[in-house]
Amino acid sequence: MAHAGTTASHYLGGRGRQAPFEGVIVREAGTGRTQSYEGAVIREASPVSAGSAAGPGASTGSGGGARPAHVEQRSAKLRYILRRQPGGLGLERWLVLPDGREEPVRGPLVKARLPEGTTILPTHEDITLDRLVGNKQFGYMPAERTAEIFAALAGVEDVRVEERAVSVSGELCMPRGRVIDAPNGGVALVVERDPAITEVLTAGLVLRGDVLHRLGEMEMTGMRLEKLPSRRVFPKADLGQVVTQVLPALAKRFPIEVRTKRLPRTQKGARPRILFQLLQRGHTLSVIPSLVYGDPPQARVEGARLVHLRGSTPVRDESAERDLLNRLRAELNLVPGRCVDFDGGEAARFAARLQGWSAREGGEDHRQLFDKAVLVPRLVVDEHKIDVFFVLREEGDEGGGDEDEGTRVDAATVIRSWQDGLPLVPLAEGGWAPLPRAWLDQHGQRVADLLAAKRDDGVVSAAALPTVVELCDALEIPRPASFARLLPLFQGFDAVPPAELPADLTATLRPYQRQGVDWLCFLREAGLGAVLADDMGLGKTLQMLCALKDRALVVCPRSVVHNWALEIQRFRPGLRVSVYHGPRRALDRSADVTLTTYSVLRLDAEVLAAEAWGTVVLDEAQVVKNPDSQVARAAYALKAEFRVSLSGTPVENRLEELWSQMHFTNRGLLGGFSDFQERFAKPIAAGTPAAAARLRQKIRPFVMRRLKREVAPELPPRTDSVLYCDLEDSERAVYDAVMAATRKEVVAKLAEGGSVLAALEALLRLRQAACHPALVPGQSASTSSKVERLVEALVDAAADGHKALVFSQWTSLLDLVEPHLAAVGIGFTRLDGSTRDRAGVVASFQDPGGPPVLLISLKAGGTGLNLTAADHVFLMDPWWNPAVEDQAADRAHRIGQDRPVMVYRLVAKDTVEEGILGLQEKKRALAGAALGEVEQAAALTREDLLSLLR
Repeated sequence: MAHAGTTASHYLGGRGRQAPFEGVIVREAGTGRTQSYEGAVIREASPVSAGSAAGPGASTGSGGGARPAHVEQRSAKLRYILRRQPGGLGLERWLVLPDGREEPVRGPLVKARLPEGTTILPTHEDITLDRLVGNKQFGYMPAERTAEIFAALAGVEDVRVEERAVSVSGELCMPRGRVIDAPNGGVALVVERDPAITEVLTAGLVLRGDVLHRLGEMEMTGMRLEKLPSRRVFPKADLGQVVTQVLPALAKRFPIEVRTKRLPRTQKGARPRILFQLLQRGHTLSVIPSLVYGDPPQARVEGARLVHLRGSTPVRDESAERDLLNRLRAELNLVPGRCVDFDGGEAARFAARLQGWSAREGGEDHRQLFDKAVLVPRLVVDEHKIDVFFVLREEGDEGGGDEDEGTRVDAATVIRSWQDGLPLVPLAEGGWAPLPRAWLDQHGQRVADLLAAKRDDGVVSAAALPTVVELCDALEIPRPASFARLLPLFQGFDAVPPAELPADLTATLRPYQRQGVDWLCFLREAGLGAVLADDMGLGKTLQMLCALKDRALVVCPRSVVHNWALEIQRFRPGLRVSVYHGPRRALDRSADVTLTTYSVLRLDAEVLAAEAWGTVVLDEAQVVKNPDSQVARAAYALKAEFRVSLSGTPVENRLEELWSQMHFTNRGLLGGFSDFQERFAKPIAAGTPAAAARLRQKIRPFVMRRLKREVAPELPPRTDSVLYCDLEDSERAVYDAVMAATRKEVVAKLAEGGSVLAALEALLRLRQAACHPALVPGQSASTSSKVERLVEALVDAAADGHKALVFSQWTSLLDLVEPHLAAVGIGFTRLDGSTRDRAGVVASFQDPGGPPVLLISLKAGGTGLNLTAADHVFLMDPWWNPAVEDQAADRAHRIGQDRPVMVYRLVAKDTVEEGILGLQEKKRALAGAALGEVEQAAALTREDLLSLLR
C-alpha cells in the first residue's frame, strides 16, 4: 500500500472527456479495495474483474459527483513487458482493456486515452513506475534507475519477459562461496553462481525459474557472471588472515560455506607485541624484530597479512599495532622483518635499549644472550707485578675457587664498556657478559688510572703506586712493600728527606728552594718525573742545577741558552757544558750538561732520542703544550732516567697542556690523551669541582708550584693598573670600518660551526686598529692615542728616575713608538727576534747608567730574562692569555728586585680590548683548577670569540 503524501490523479475516461478525481486512490493488488488519502473519501469497492462494470452507485470520491446511471464502468489493467534489445532490456507498458485488446502506453498515465466507461485503478507501484518512465520513450528503461524500477516491478502483478510471465524479486541474486581444502595444508575459496539461476537475461539481470533478479557483487562475478567460478588459494601461513579478515568481510556480502576443518579458531581481545630474534656471531649481534600475537607466538603480522602460526587465531588490533610500531622506530630504530647488525660497543648499547624495552613491555628477549654469566674482578699485587683483570663465571658461581678458573677477560675491555655507559662487555671469543656496574662504580676509576699507568711491557709506572695503594686498601689486599719508600712523597713535601747538595754549588738556597731541591732529588732516586711550576722569578733554574746528576740534556728556547750557560758557570762551575746548536753542531758525549733548543730537538729528534740521558730537562716546557706537534713528539721519544719539566705557566689556555707535560715526565699517570679529555678536561671546563679535585690529588706529588707572594715575602709589591685612552675621530673611523668589514662574515661563519681561525684573524685586525691605524693594511697615520698615552707615561717615569719595559707582540708597533721617544729625548734600547747581541742589550739596560726604556717583543723577551733594573712595565696590546703578560711582567718582578713594580696595560675604550680583559680572568681560572688555586676553569671558546666580535 502507498504511503500518505503520494500525489497522483485518477481519471475516468470516455470520448476524450477527462474528469479529474482528486485525492489519492491506491488499489491493493489482488483485493480490489481502494482507499483515499489526504481528506479524500475512503470507500471499499467490491472486486472488479477485467471487462466488468464497477457497479451501480459507485462513488468517484470527493468533488467528483455521481456518475450517470446509464454509464457502465469497466477497469483496464497495466502490463509490463521487458524486451531484449541491444545494450540491455527495454521496458514497455501496455494497457490491457476489458475486451482483451492491448494498447501501448507511450506517455504518462494521465494522458492515456481510454474507451468510454473504462477506468484505470493504478497501484502505488504503477504510479512510481509512471514517475520513472512516463515521460520516456516507449520501451526505454534508464539504466541509472534500474534499482528503483525493479523495486517497483517487484510489487506488480503482470510482468513478462518477452512473452513469458515472470515475477520480479527485490532481492539481489548473490554468488555462493565455499571454503575447501587445498594442497600443502592450505585452503581454497571458491566463488560460484547461485545454482538456482536458470538464465542470464542481460548484464546484471538473471532468472531463477520464473523469478527475475538483479545481480549483486558484479565486481566479483562479472555483469554476466563471466568471472565465475573463481578460485583463490590461501597457503597455510595465511589461514589466520583468512579467518580474521577475509571470511568475515566476505560473509557480510554473500553466503560462505566452510567445508574444511583446517581453519583455526579465532580469539578476540589479543594484544600485539614485538618479538626479537637475536643471533650472535662473534662480536656481531643480528636483530630481527617481528610483530606477533601470543606468547609463544600464535600469529605474525607481515605487512597487511596475518600469518597463522599455531593455536587459535587472534583478531587483529590494528590501532595497538600502529602504536607499537611507532614506538619500535622511535626507541630502537627498528622495523619488523628487517635484519640489523650491531658490532662491538654498538651491540652493547643496543642491548641496553633492548633491556629497557623488555622491562617495560614485559619481554625476556635479551636474556637469551646477555644474562648467562658474571664477571668477577681479580687484583694481583706483588713486588714485581701489579695486574688487574676479570674472570667470567657462570651465574651463581661468583666467588671462591682458583682465580684462574673461568675465562679471563681483559680489564681494559671492561673499563671501556663502563666508561662508555654500556651494560655489557664484549668477550674475546664472542658474545657479551653483563657489566659488574656496582663494583665498577666504587672502584672503576682507580682501575682506569692503574691501567692508564701501565707501560707497553705491562709494568706499572711508579707514579701509579698511590692508586695501587688506594685500590689495595679498598679491596683489603696487602699493600706492595715498594710503596713504603715512597710514602714521604704522598704525605706532603715537608715529609721529603733532605738531599745532599752538590759539592760545587756556589749559591745559598732560600728555604723554599731547598725544599724544591729535596723534592727533585727524591723523585730522581725513585725513578719518577717532576714538573717544577714555581712562579716566575723564584729560581727554577737554580733548583734544577742542584738536582742534576749524571749526563743531562737541557732543552730550552733559543733566547735563554746563553742564560743557562751563565747560570751553570755561576752556580755549578764544576759541570762541563756543551751547546748543541748551529749548522755545525755535534754532540759532546763527555759533557755533563748539553744545552740545545726546541727547534734543534725537532730537527734532530732521532739523533737525540738515540742517546741515553741521565736527566732531560724541558725549560719553558709550555712549548710542548700541543701533544700532536713535532717538538712534543720528539720530547716524548727522549730516553732518560729522570725527566723534569720547568714552567711558570704549565697551563696557559687548555688543560690538555698539563697532560702533555705530565705525559713527558710521568707517562701514563693521566692516561691517554682522549681519556684525559673525557675524565678531566671536559668536566673541569664545565665547572665540575669533583673532577678538578681528583686531578689535583693525582698530580700533587709530582707537581710543585709556589707563588711569589707565598715564599718570597721580601719581594716588593706588584701593582697592576689599566691605562685607558679614547680613540680620536680618525682612529675610530678606521676601527669601525674594520669591525664592519669583518664582523658580519665572521660571526656568521662561527655560528655555522666554521673555523675559529677566521675569528682570530678578525680579532687581530681589530686589536691592531685599537693600537695604531698604521698597523691596518692600507692605512697610514703619524701617531695614535695609545702611543701618545704611552709616551706621556714614559716621560713622567723617566723624570722620576724609573726604568721601564715596553712590551708588544708586534715589532711594527715598536717601530712606530721609536720616533716619538726620540722626539721627546728619552733614550731607549731594543730587544726582538732580530737582535744579535742579546746579552749586550740586557747588560746595557741593567746598567744604572743605561737607557731608561727597553722596547721588547713578547716572543723574544717574554721568558728567561732578568731585567730587575726596571720597575715599570707597559703592555701595549693586551691579549686574552694572561700567562704571556705575566711572563713579561716577571722579567722585572723577580728575585733581586728591591723596588715596587708597576704593571700597566694600555686599553683603548669601546674596543675589543675591553672584552679581552674579561677573558683574561677566565684564563687565570683555568690554571687554578689544575693547580689548586680555584675551583672553576674555562677555555677560549667559540662563544668567547663571538662575544668579542659582536
